[in-house]
Amino acid sequence: MSAEDGERNEASTVEALSAPAIRGGLGPEAARLFRVYRTISNMLEKRGYMVPKDLRELTPNLFREKFGENPSRDNLTILVEKADDETNQLFVFFPEDEKVGVKPIKTITDRMKKDNVSNAIMILRVNITPFAKLALQEMSDQFRIEHFKEAELLVDITKHQLVPEHQVLTPNEKSALLKRYRLKDNQLPRIQPNDPIARYYGMKRGNVVKIIRPSETAGRYVTYRVCM
Repeated sequence: MSAEDGERNEASTVEALSAPAIRGGLGPEAARLFRVYRTISNMLEKRGYMVPKDLRELTPNLFREKFGENPSRDNLTILVEKADDETNQLFVFFPEDEKVGVKPIKTITDRMKKDNVSNAIMILRVNITPFAKLALQEMSDQFRIEHFKEAELLVDITKHQLVPEHQVLTPNEKSALLKRYRLKDNQLPRIQPNDPIARYYGMKRGNVVKIIRPSETAGRYVTYRVCM
């Protein structure tokens, strides 16, 4: 998807957010948060987390009933666990600050320590300060805290018609793949950690993703990329 396509999509999203019929009766700010919440729910499910039914089937009306006309970002906090490992949990936080600094990071990590959770995603209203980024790097051995801007989650990129299906391999699946083709990690094509798809799936360095594209001749065409 090109930058020009991205600009067109963002413009059409802004236009959609201003249309009351499409917002389902939500105000512009609540409608924006609803779209972000829906994308996050899809993202968590595709990462293998158990997403409650009420989040998976959320509608604008249900969102308003659950969070009100002017949702408090603190009330939007999500806690999920992996389907195959209930000890592998992840928080999603929605800090109030337009530009998240060190203080909100401290509040978040205190909550994570209290609940013994080491993974989290922060949804930023606008951005994060350089000092906060540095703080996240310094605590990366203890906590993994990803961050996305709200604007990045207004549309679910995996639902775009030009984006093929992606499946992140388990460690066992990766080992079997490398053994089958007698390959090493660095012999696979690469995907950067900051690639939008790699970020969507929470890929770490060394993870391998299977990419499935439709093919007119073979039915489907499968490739693999390693996150490096």
